[in-house]
Amino acid sequence: MYKVLVSDPISDLGIQQLVEATDVIVDKNPGLSEDELVAIIGEYDALLVRSQTRVTARVMEAGKKLKVVGRAGVGVDNIDLEAATSRGIIVINAPDGNTITTCEHTFAMMMAVARHIPQAYMKTVSGTWDRKSFLGVELRNKTLGVLGMGRIGSEVAKRAKAFGMNILGYDPFMTEERAEKQGIKLATVDEIVRQADFMTVHTPLTPETRHMIGKAQFGVMKPGMRIVNCARGGIIDELALVEAIDEGIVAGAAFDVFEVEPPAEDHPFLKHPKIIVTPHLGASTVEAQENVAIDVSEQVLHILRDEPFTNAVNMPPIPANLQSKLQPYFALGEKLGSFIAQSTEGAVTEISVSYSGELAEVDTQPLTRYIVRGVLAHHLGSDQVNIVNSLHLAKLREVNIVVQKSHAAKDFTNLVTVALRTKKEEHVVAGTLLTGYGPRIVQIDKFPVDVTPEGNLILISHNDKPGIIGRVGTLLGNNDVNIATMQVGRQLVGGSAIMVLRVDKGTPKEILQQLTSMSELNTAKEIILP
Repeated sequence: MYKVLVSDPISDLGIQQLVEATDVIVDKNPGLSEDELVAIIGEYDALLVRSQTRVTARVMEAGKKLKVVGRAGVGVDNIDLEAATSRGIIVINAPDGNTITTCEHTFAMMMAVARHIPQAYMKTVSGTWDRKSFLGVELRNKTLGVLGMGRIGSEVAKRAKAFGMNILGYDPFMTEERAEKQGIKLATVDEIVRQADFMTVHTPLTPETRHMIGKAQFGVMKPGMRIVNCARGGIIDELALVEAIDEGIVAGAAFDVFEVEPPAEDHPFLKHPKIIVTPHLGASTVEAQENVAIDVSEQVLHILRDEPFTNAVNMPPIPANLQSKLQPYFALGEKLGSFIAQSTEGAVTEISVSYSGELAEVDTQPLTRYIVRGVLAHHLGSDQVNIVNSLHLAKLREVNIVVQKSHAAKDFTNLVTVALRTKKEEHVVAGTLLTGYGPRIVQIDKFPVDVTPEGNLILISHNDKPGIIGRVGTLLGNNDVNIATMQVGRQLVGGSAIMVLRVDKGTPKEILQQLTSMSELNTAKEIILP
């Protein structure tokens, strides 16, 4: 008989399958302090929480029988994942439970901004009957741009089609084939900005997506655009949006999220007549709260019964002998994945990993998970991808994972090579560990290099002509970008070449654009590796 402790308020319907299981005893005991939880957790096989209970290392140490901690929701910042992993305790969450509720809130906000519903309501209840000031627009035959075609974005597109809207979809993992299956047209961010009548964002907040809609985008935007954000604050530049509305470029906006929550009392959104706001209600429905509890309860049952399960957010311990061989390569693998993702454009279709040397003799799947996480986290956000779900998320997005092994490692004891194929291009990066020096990137595409994978980098492809290096250094220096190190890779004198610069701080996009406009210089990309 298994014992499950529910230490936060969760509906009876959410845990019904646990209560009705003949091999499970469920105790509901919310509001426990850490000391109280430590005193009783030793008799339980599973712990089910929401956001209130802090599942600390001390709690897990006392949970001698504890096999799983289930979080009825998405975020797991109240759970010590490192402590759980070290003790072999599986932590699971419910990433899909709020898909429909967030989708529906997005559509409610879209309708509200199209028909001025909150503004008209306030004026009507204040005693003014005003039908002339709130002329709206129909959704039918309008073009909706969906930035982020994951679970939520796809559901929004499905409903928008039922309203007779034309859909432009952007997603770094979407191919033409997938777009055609969903009945939408694949587009770039720039195409959506220029062509859409409505725009809704459903991407994670990453360095790549922060302010992806900003002053430059508003400058070329189709006049009369209406914007909805029920995803993450910061994807759209808030101050630039207010300026665009005041200048008549954007007709209205509806936001459920802010860059800082709660927003300051003087935030310009709160009193702007053309902006609708709600206090992060995307997941706030009875059904969503029940659904996440139902999802987690189901997975808890699977784990207790040693059945296949999903949605784990940590990795069970790797055998000690394998851990000792792979551990030094985990950070390198993740950085190789991140590097190749940041240097490649287009919808990702395949990640190919090659292990050479002594690594070919061991089970490298744990290392592959780190590499794939590095690739996906760049697009989906580090909080959405972990070493447990990375392969699963790749499969969901129809990204093919290919692993090859060879005992020959050229000039290195071990070599990890990652190739990333997209609809536009293919790039390769290889790395190793050098005794006494640590991780190194030793190959980028066909060029040999020696680059420490950390910090703010600028990757430049250029023609090997005299004066290129000096011109690049002068431009960066004139813009207060200090170069710490430089690596140049080439195969033939006068042929194609690459340059990898480590700089002291991030490089503004406008500086990268100036670099790419230089003669004999092809591309310049910023790559950030923590």
